[in-house]
Amino acid sequence: MIEWLAEPWSHVFMQRAFAVAVMSAVVCVAVGAFVVLRGMAFIGDAVAHAVFPGVAIGFVLHVNLTLSGAAAGVATALAIVLISQTRRLKEDTVIGIFWAGSFGLGIVVVSSQDSYTGDLTSFLFGQILALGDGDVLLVGFAGLALVLATFLLRRQLIAVSLDRETARASGLPVLALDIALYVMVTVAIVISLQAVGNILVLALLVTPAATARLLTDRLGPMVLAGCALAAFGALAGLYLSFYYNLAAGGLVVLVITGMFVLAWLFAPRHGLLARRRS
Repeated sequence: MIEWLAEPWSHVFMQRAFAVAVMSAVVCVAVGAFVVLRGMAFIGDAVAHAVFPGVAIGFVLHVNLTLSGAAAGVATALAIVLISQTRRLKEDTVIGIFWAGSFGLGIVVVSSQDSYTGDLTSFLFGQILALGDGDVLLVGFAGLALVLATFLLRRQLIAVSLDRETARASGLPVLALDIALYVMVTVAIVISLQAVGNILVLALLVTPAATARLLTDRLGPMVLAGCALAAFGALAGLYLSFYYNLAAGGLVVLVITGMFVLAWLFAPRHGLLARRRS
């Protein structure tokens, strides 16, 4: 058993993969807790697809794909939050519009490049086993800054998540906090793309936090439990990928999804069986 656990750590590429997967998982939970509280999981999908045309344009212009993707994601997030402030259209409607529009733009850009197929595949499904030291450092520093920002803004974000009008009446800058949350979601998604890819990144952002939500009613324990679950799911998925030669990102998401199903069934207070007994 010890040899089975230790074998993956003897490979440098697996050490990098473990580091990036765990850091990405923890960062996504720190931001995803507020995404779950606000019931805005769709924004994660929208921003992930908004990053798509940014990466495609970065490839065409031969610039850093991470930076171009982040710029596109932030621009889309700002557009969504500003248009949503009118209250004439609901937030999910605006998100849906930009989700479709940004993905359509990405498809058009990709169709103009015959040599983009390989890079597109790694972007869509992740390339966690092909990371360099620079990728690990980037995720580490960006993740640390994001977790710190989330910690500093936690009280204001909770107030806006629970009751926007009361928060506005209390003098809180609701628009600025919305922008801050959307930008943090974008950064969390961008640094997690290498771990699980564009298609599966929403699961890393939402599923661990939603699982922890079934286990506790308090935000602090919810974030800690979500981080532990996400980190375990990342490690377990990578172990399965190493020994069975299957897609790492997909296995990470499947393990995390399996834990959500178990929590939905067996959570002490909010699980299906507990509700039926009561």
